[in-house]
Amino acid sequence: MRAEHTETLYAAIAAVGLLAVVLLIWLAVMSRRLSRLSRQYRAMIDGTGVADLETVIVGLQQRAAGAEREIGRLSDGLGRLEEKVRLSAGQIGVVRYNAFKEQGSDLSFAVAIVNDERSGVVLSGIHSRDETFVYAKPVIGGESSYPLTPEERQAIEQAGRQPAAAAASRHERR
Repeated sequence: MRAEHTETLYAAIAAVGLLAVVLLIWLAVMSRRLSRLSRQYRAMIDGTGVADLETVIVGLQQRAAGAEREIGRLSDGLGRLEEKVRLSAGQIGVVRYNAFKEQGSDLSFAVAIVNDERSGVVLSGIHSRDETFVYAKPVIGGESSYPLTPEERQAIEQAGRQPAAAAASRHERR
């Protein structure tokens, strides 16, 4: 029976030894992982002047909230600018014509400068052999309180067909 106990004792010692080796390997692996996590943590915290991660996270949340507020403010400003551009008189239509069929050439003109709502001004220059007369008429919604000539209406329609963005990009290319 002693031999039997001795074998059991050796088997138990071998099992404990094997378990100790497995635990040492596991401890080495965990130690390596912990060391890598520690390096990553130090790299993340480095330069912040803060010793704990919670303070860094709170600081990042505050900066993100501030950035969100700033984005909202800028978005509102952009909306106001877009509205100003839409209402600014930036679309131009030009029609040249001969005011007096029996003389001259296409030296008379109508120039319309309007916004997206077709409001602005139309300028007309009527050229004769001896003189040129220039007239300005306010335009609201494509109409004027003064009678419009067919050429002035044509210039307003021509200007009204241009989107403001296309007029702006055409101006930038010059």
